[in-house]
Amino acid sequence: MNTTYFLSVLVSGVALLLFPAQAARNVPEKQADRFAQQEKLPAVHVDQDREPDADMDIDMDVESDMNMDIDIEEPQVDVDADRDEPETEADSDQEDVDHQEIDNDEPSLTEHEQEKIEKAFAMPAGTGRRTLEIDNVWGSIEVVGTASDKVQLTVSKGIRAESKEKIAQARKDVTLDITQQADALKLYVNGPFRCDCHDCSRSRESEGYIVKMDFQVQVPRDIDIKVRTVNEGRVSVRDINGSFLVRNVNGDIQIRNIAGSGTARTVNGPVKVSFRQNPREASDFQTVNGSIELAFARDLSADFRFKTFNGGIYSDFPVTALPVQGMQEEHHGSKVIFRADRYTGARINAGGPQIKVENLNGDIRILENHE
Repeated sequence: MNTTYFLSVLVSGVALLLFPAQAARNVPEKQADRFAQQEKLPAVHVDQDREPDADMDIDMDVESDMNMDIDIEEPQVDVDADRDEPETEADSDQEDVDHQEIDNDEPSLTEHEQEKIEKAFAMPAGTGRRTLEIDNVWGSIEVVGTASDKVQLTVSKGIRAESKEKIAQARKDVTLDITQQADALKLYVNGPFRCDCHDCSRSRESEGYIVKMDFQVQVPRDIDIKVRTVNEGRVSVRDINGSFLVRNVNGDIQIRNIAGSGTARTVNGPVKVSFRQNPREASDFQTVNGSIELAFARDLSADFRFKTFNGGIYSDFPVTALPVQGMQEEHHGSKVIFRADRYTGARINAGGPQIKVENLNGDIRILENHE
C-alpha cells in the first residue's frame, strides 16, 4: 500500500518544512481579482506569456522592503469526466444554422441565435510535428485524440444581443479565422475585443452583444496543441501524445490519458491531469483559486517544486526532500537585492524532469494513476 505524505510550506524568510500527515483538510477559497485583471480581452486582462515571479526581494538600501507576492498567470466549472466522445463526421465544409434556445444570463441581452459550424481538415503525418492552436475568448474547448489523420471541427456558435440589429452586427464583427499551413492549423476567434492598444474603449458591454463559441475537435493523437479561452468555458483535452499548452481564466482545466509534457494554467478553477505515460520534459501546472490534482503512471521519477498558500500538499509516492535553494545576490548600482526561492523541493524515486505545481487557494495532490 502506498504511503501518503504531506508537504507543508512555511514562508518565514526562507524556512521550509516537510513532514508526514494523515488526511486532507478543506480550505475556503479567496478572491484573486487582481490576477484576473490582466488580459486585454472581454472582462479579464491576462498576460498569457508572462512567467510567474516567485521571488522575494529584500532591498538593502536605507528603506528596506520585503515582497511576498505570488504571481500566477491568467481565473469554476465542473468537468463531466464521463462525457462521450464527439461523433466523427464525414469530410465537409458545410455550415448549418440551428436557432435554438441558449442561456441568457444578462437581462439586457434578450435576442439570441445559435449556429453550428462543421469543417474537416486533412493533416497527414509528414516530416515535421503537427500542431493545432485554438485561441478562443468566450466558450469551451474540447480536444480528443483519435487514430485519424484528419482534424474534425464542430463549433456551436451562440449570440446573445440587445436587439436583432445587434445580432446582425455580431455576425459581421466576430469571425472564426482559420489558417492552415503545412502541418499547422490555427483557429482564431477574432472581433473588436482583440484590441492591441493599452486603453481599448471597445468592451463587450459597449458592443451590446456576446458571441460564444464552444469547440469540439477530434485530432490525430500525435499532435502538439496550444489552446486557450477566457470566459464561460472549460478546457478539456484527452488521448493526446504530443506536447500541450493549455490556458483558461474563468474555468477549469481537465487533461486525461496523455503522454506528453507541457503547461496547464488557469485562474478561477481546478486543474486535473492524468498521465498515461509520465512527462519526459519540464512541466508546469498553476491556478489561483482551485485545487491541483496530478495522476502519474507507477514508474514516476521526477523532481517537484511545490508552492501553495492556503492548502496542503499530498503525495501517493514516497518523496525525498530536496535541499532549500540559497539566496541569490544581485547588484543593481548601489542596491543589493537578495532573491529567495519560496518553493518546496521534493524528489520521487531517482528524480528526473522538473514539475512545478503552484496555487494560492487549494490543495495539491500527486496521485498514482490506476486507470
